[in-house]
This record gives sequence, structure tokens and C-alpha cells, in this order.
Amino acid sequence: MKPTDVSNAITQALVQGGAQWMVSTIVAFLPALWTMTLILHLGRPYVLRTLRRCGLRLGADVWWMSYLLMRDALLLVTFALSWIFFQPNIVAASALPITGPIAALLLLLALATKLSRRADDDVRAYRLVTIFLVLGATLYYGPQVFAVEAASQDWLAGFGQAFTSNTNTGSALVIMWICMAGVAIVAGWLFIRAWSAANRSMARRIAARKAPTAAPPEPAVS
Repeated sequence: MKPTDVSNAITQALVQGGAQWMVSTIVAFLPALWTMTLILHLGRPYVLRTLRRCGLRLGADVWWMSYLLMRDALLLVTFALSWIFFQPNIVAASALPITGPIAALLLLLALATKLSRRADDDVRAYRLVTIFLVLGATLYYGPQVFAVEAASQDWLAGFGQAFTSNTNTGSALVIMWICMAGVAIVAGWLFIRAWSAANRSMARRIAARKAPTAAPPEPAVS
């Protein structure tokens, strides 16, 4: 082999190895993100009880805003990292939980509910977000623990082969494409909703500018 061929082979091996390591790291770290997401979401009553005990208004505001920022930012990060479940080559070549795309879609539905409704003030919206998050976490935890991470367990061999993406490629790709269509529908609905809200806001501003100002009252004649 020529030195150029050796260099290209080493570079290709490093790139492929780095990509596989990155995917494996994300898949292994996502359970921690899902756990923190559930803890912060279900810990809302504790945060509210703590707020009632705060005697300083500024301290209560800082505590509540910090909680909201961490909770919603963690939701966004978890969904962003879950995007690997919508990459066909990665799904077919890597050992991923086969229901990962469904979990990502449910996470997006939870985010869409938060964006369209006041989940912190509406009890029904809060319960709906809770259902989406619990179902999504269950669909991720189950195959990840009992299929991907239990490959060495002979008594789980059938379950692992059925719920791991690279050993059940056909079903994994079908689930991925269906969930990708669902993500596109939810994203399109959010875009249309944001576009309509922006148009209504702009129309109100234009109408307020065009509205005639009230004339000052005439002075009374003595």
C-alpha cells in the first residue's frame, strides 16, 4: 500500500470511529436527560411550595425564572439530541432503541403543548404535557435498558433483537419515517400558528397607528 492509502485509511477509521462514539455517547446520555426532564416537570409542586415560603419577592422571582429556564431548556436539548433517531443511516447501522423516534415525537408534542397553551396555569395542559413526557420516557427507557444495554443477556435475546434498530432494520425505518412525518406535521402547525400570530400582532399595530388621536377638549367660555 502507498503512504497515501495508509493515511486515507487511518483518517477514514478515525472519522467513522468518532462518529460511532458520538452516537453511542448521545444514546447513553439521553436517559439522564429524560430523567432530569421528568424530575423538573414533576417537581413543579415542590417549586411552588418553595415559592410560597420565600419572604423576598426578588428571591421568589429568581427561583421561579431559574426553574422555568432549566426545565424548558432541558426539553429543547433533549429533543435536539433525539434528532439522531431520524437519520436513516444511523438508525440502520447503530444499535438504537427502535421506539426512539416515537419518544422524540412525544417530546415535540409536549413542547408544542407548552407553546400553544399556558401549561403552568392550565391544569389540563399540564396533565397533557405530563402524559406526553411519561409515555416518551417509557418508550425510550424500555428498549434502551432491556434491548440495547441487555445484549449480553440470553433470556432477553428475542426482545433485544426485536427492539434494536440495527437488528430489526425494516421495522425501525418504518417507525422512523412515520414519526418523521408526524414531526413535520407538528412543526408545520407550529409555523402556521406563529405566522398567524405575527400577522395579527402586526395588524393590531398598524390599526393602532392609523387610529385618529382624540382632539383636546376646547376651553370653556366664561
